Amino acid sequence: MDGISDVAVGVKRGSDELSMYNSPNSGMSSISDGASNGSDSKKLRVEEAPPSRVLHIRKLPNEASETEVIALGLPFGKVTNILTLKGKNQAFLEMGTEEAAITMVNYYTTVTPHIRNVPVYIQYSNHKELKTDAGNQRTQAVLQAVSAVQSGGSPSSDVQEALAAASSPVLRIIIDNMFYPVTLDVLQQIFSKFGTVMKIITFTKNNQFQALLQFSDPVNAQQAKLALDGQNIYNSCCTLRIDFSKLVNLNVKYNNDKSRDYTRPELPAGDGQPSLDPTVAAAFSKDSNSLLGKIPGALNPLSAAAAAAAAAGRVALAGQTGSSGVLLVSNLNEEMVTPQSLFTLFGVYGDVQRVKILYNKKDSALIQMSDANQAQLAMSHLNGQKMYGKIIRVTLSKHQTVALPRDGLDDQGLTKDYANSPLHRFKKPGSKNFQNIFPPSATLHLSNIPQDVTEDDLRLLFSNAGGTVKAFKFFQDRKMALIQMSTVEEAIQALIDLHNYNMGGNQHLRVSFSKSTI
Repeated sequence: MDGISDVAVGVKRGSDELSMYNSPNSGMSSISDGASNGSDSKKLRVEEAPPSRVLHIRKLPNEASETEVIALGLPFGKVTNILTLKGKNQAFLEMGTEEAAITMVNYYTTVTPHIRNVPVYIQYSNHKELKTDAGNQRTQAVLQAVSAVQSGGSPSSDVQEALAAASSPVLRIIIDNMFYPVTLDVLQQIFSKFGTVMKIITFTKNNQFQALLQFSDPVNAQQAKLALDGQNIYNSCCTLRIDFSKLVNLNVKYNNDKSRDYTRPELPAGDGQPSLDPTVAAAFSKDSNSLLGKIPGALNPLSAAAAAAAAAGRVALAGQTGSSGVLLVSNLNEEMVTPQSLFTLFGVYGDVQRVKILYNKKDSALIQMSDANQAQLAMSHLNGQKMYGKIIRVTLSKHQTVALPRDGLDDQGLTKDYANSPLHRFKKPGSKNFQNIFPPSATLHLSNIPQDVTEDDLRLLFSNAGGTVKAFKFFQDRKMALIQMSTVEEAIQALIDLHNYNMGGNQHLRVSFSKSTI
């Protein structure tokens, strides 16, 4: 009889506790009076439930599975029971110890947990333990599956099935505000804290750097996602956005700085991709421990110096040595290119100090950026893009600086010093421009538009730059707009021609690449 009344109490108290959260917009701590029937004492009792190993989870998406709820608790310790209340989008999760539950609640107060991209809310329950029907075999099977994996056992096929329901072993990672280059090796170091990283593929999609990363086990992927989603790799930039991929296995053909299969070191480097020098790779992994936090699962905010070292690390890994801020650009259209056009285009990714078109080889130029990070950023975004009809090649130069012509020597205007240019985008520390660095795209972001300038004026201006305007949209204040050209090459051309264009009244148009489409 005891057992039965306990179950009844559990369910009753559960629904009582739950009824208080029916207000759809109630946040974690603000429960609307209507929802709590105006009973202040009751309201306080729920908000301030003392620590308990049973946790109350609210606002679950309709399709959330028990496995996904259990996965929230996995990184913090053993999960011993679960009760889901499907109709109410809520669940109770029982952890093995109160300490595990406290760690979990503390962690999720700073990092909102998500299930299927929906934020969920966690707090202590008034129950001290969950008494559910032991006959609920499915729940028990899922719990056994999870504990088998946690205690290091090799999961059986039904266990793997239960876990696969929670997640795939493959994470899709998007990096926002990528001011410093993030490399495959940096990702491998960060994510390998959570388990064995087997494969990584990096690529640019929708003008954003993305990666697919495969763990040996879905549980590790779940733990990494919980701990890292929304964290910054470096101070206030390079934010990780992490989801599960629909893929469960990655197919890697080449081992180079874009993709890697750690289980098959014998793979070729692929066409035109430098293979990794093992000594360089080893040196890099020794040096950049500073990248990653000492606390498991947390990233250490990086100083710019350490970030620079990381960027230089990527340079070394790409089969290059040294980390100067000088780029060598080749395969330029020598009939059309000028120092000014290179200054404008490369100035999207950093502050260009000097430009020299080579006297004996006018399809090549040296461009000195203000530091190695900016050089790296410009190289990763502009190598392979089309400028004046030709695909340009951008690599790091052996030179540490670009020399100016000796006094009195005329080099036909091929060398220009831009050290004091008023057009540098990144002079101000913490400028918004740091957060708006995107790869070349067909859509351009315009700002500083005078009040009297119309959509037709801007369409005409950009058509005259030699392209076709496909779409246009003013922002609400009409000082900014998006304009979409028909190709990326046309947008590059328009940016070169019209960034800093005088719109009258000494108002100069600002043009940059956008991550949005219209």
